[in-house]
Amino acid sequence: MLFALIAAIVLIAAAECAVFNLPFWRTLGASTDTNAVHNTLGAGLQRTDEGLLRVTDPTKAYLELTADGTSDYLRVDTVSDEAIEQANQQAQADTQSDAATESSDGNTEGNTDSKSSKPLSSIHIRVDVGGQAGRVQWLSPSVERSHIVKASGSGTVRVWIVEKLGAVVPISDARANVRVPFAVNGLRMAAMAVILLLIAIWRPGSRLWRIALNPSSTRQRLAFTGIMLVVCAAFGASIIWQLRHAQPLVFHTENGYTYDFDQYAHVADSLIAGRSWLDLPVPDQLAQTADPYDVPTRLKLLEDGVSPIYWDYAFYNGHWYSYFGVLPAALLFVPYRLLTGMILPTSAAEQFLTMLFIVFFSMLVLRVVHRVMPATSLAAASLTVTGALLGAQVGYLAYRTNFYQVPFAASLALTSLGLWFWLGADTCARPLRKADRWSVGDTKPLSLPRLAAGALCIAANFGCRPTFTLTALLAFPLFWPQIRALVGELRARRISWGKALHAPLAVILPAAVVVAPLMVWNQVRFSSPFNFGNAYQFTVSDMTRYTTPLEDMPATIWYYLFLPLRFTNHFPWLSISPAPMPVWGYYEVMVGALFTATPLMLLAFALPFLRKLEMHGLRPWLTGCLVLAGVLVVFDSYVGGLGWRYSCDFGWLAALAAAPCLLWLVNGREPSRTLAGANDAVSGDGIAHVTPWRWLTRWIVTLLTIWTLIIAVLSCFVLSRDDSLIVNNPSVWYQVQSWFSLLQ
Repeated sequence: MLFALIAAIVLIAAAECAVFNLPFWRTLGASTDTNAVHNTLGAGLQRTDEGLLRVTDPTKAYLELTADGTSDYLRVDTVSDEAIEQANQQAQADTQSDAATESSDGNTEGNTDSKSSKPLSSIHIRVDVGGQAGRVQWLSPSVERSHIVKASGSGTVRVWIVEKLGAVVPISDARANVRVPFAVNGLRMAAMAVILLLIAIWRPGSRLWRIALNPSSTRQRLAFTGIMLVVCAAFGASIIWQLRHAQPLVFHTENGYTYDFDQYAHVADSLIAGRSWLDLPVPDQLAQTADPYDVPTRLKLLEDGVSPIYWDYAFYNGHWYSYFGVLPAALLFVPYRLLTGMILPTSAAEQFLTMLFIVFFSMLVLRVVHRVMPATSLAAASLTVTGALLGAQVGYLAYRTNFYQVPFAASLALTSLGLWFWLGADTCARPLRKADRWSVGDTKPLSLPRLAAGALCIAANFGCRPTFTLTALLAFPLFWPQIRALVGELRARRISWGKALHAPLAVILPAAVVVAPLMVWNQVRFSSPFNFGNAYQFTVSDMTRYTTPLEDMPATIWYYLFLPLRFTNHFPWLSISPAPMPVWGYYEVMVGALFTATPLMLLAFALPFLRKLEMHGLRPWLTGCLVLAGVLVVFDSYVGGLGWRYSCDFGWLAALAAAPCLLWLVNGREPSRTLAGANDAVSGDGIAHVTPWRWLTRWIVTLLTIWTLIIAVLSCFVLSRDDSLIVNNPSVWYQVQSWFSLLQ
């Protein structure tokens, strides 16, 4: 153990000092000479009074200097923070002056020749050396490492400012022949340590392959609790930051829609006030429109300056509504409003629900693992849980935190907890009281409280993401032995109707307690208990008539499952993948698909063929998960089109269906009662008695899991995705990009 720890430290230190700091070693002999205090400016650049550069002609916007070939890098110097702040103040003053001028002379078109623009926080540059054009790259004034730019060769160097006309960039000069400073990055070293740790604990010879999964073990329960506490601490820190710093998210574009991302906060205010509609202004022109759902009609209203028209809100009978499930608003946003008097940031609520989903889904997967293969190891169980979370799109949910993800995160958490209760209904460790148990025939007795708790959670999906209520159908394959025995006992008249109804009522009554008020809520708003108002939303099309064109259905389903990853030769080495459709239809840009971004999910297709694998009664239920996943893929394709977030509807089901095959690959086909004799699932000395095939499959599964985790992380940095990090938090994007920029 000590030797492995020392080896890991040496490996990380070597990578940090020798690989990531290779430019430092290569530029030790750089001359650092410069031929002028200031660079020669192209005719398309002009220095401002604060020392910044303004683009006056993008075709001639460059800085010119000379390189002597002693260094393959140059440094772009930026102006001081004080100069940037002074330029910002001047731009704000000029904007206010322009606005006053427009108001006084009646010019509604505005002054297109504004005196000043705010300095850019990120800059696109291109370095040409000796007449050879380089590639466009990014520079952030706040990230020192991004100021060092690759520029191989000697002769005349031109640093092009690749920005639009009028842009102001906080660049002063560029310096060639520089020595790259030595830099140690703690976060980068921590990332390498995490990867090495995962390899260490999952490699075929690790100790985790020799420890049996035992859910009854106090030590293992404490270990699981500790891991989940780390997860909760990470989410908790982000949630606290959101609570302290988040601002109302309302944006308006001129002659365009108003974007208000605090939908749940508005619903909470309506609930507190005792009304069903949202207290948002409705323009008279919109209220008087005969068909407000017609897209050309709405566009005409926007062109005429009618405002506000809210994007992705439901409009019905002269009021604004939210078509998203009301339960998160009632359980999270209302109490927070009443206790603090402030609105709960949507991002904080989404992260809290995602945190609950990680905890509950991990518990569910571990219960499935123990049922399917009781004699398995901690390594196999942890690989299965990690792969299942990634397949369930936890990376997407953890990254994208606006109101669109709230119902998904809420339903995933509720469904995971509900199924965990149901799967444990016949596996109680302690004897049940007579009033709490129900049995029929020779079947295992069921815990009525667990049946009720599971039904309550799953029925609550009706107030979050209603498609998840289809999970209730999984009760039939899960409890089919009890259902079949109950029918037989009733036919033979060996059981009274009163006793026979105990279990069904334990499921139906809690579900009714939740669903009934939600149906009343829908009835009050849209005159139907099953109408959630999604057809009345203002979005890219008329949703009262929209369905995915049938010509697009095969392509949409294919993209959900097999849209290929698209790799690039620069950070983050991933890009959005094009998804062309035969005819126009709604789609959200995606990085990959379920089976390409998380390849271990392909094992779900092997489930029907593992007929000889003993699954201890869960085969029908897991097959039901696979079938339901297929149904939801088709349903989402037809109703919603192609949306990355819709993968959350079925990804978790595919992950559960893939678990038995993954366990078989790393453990063996039929485990015996003791772990040490589990058909080379584990051997006493760790690896000596493991067959070469099993050794290979363990490495493959381990590396694919780590690969999937890396893809999920890199997906957060992809450009042009919705809520791209380079726009929402550019400092983080440029900081991580700078780790690799000098090596490309």
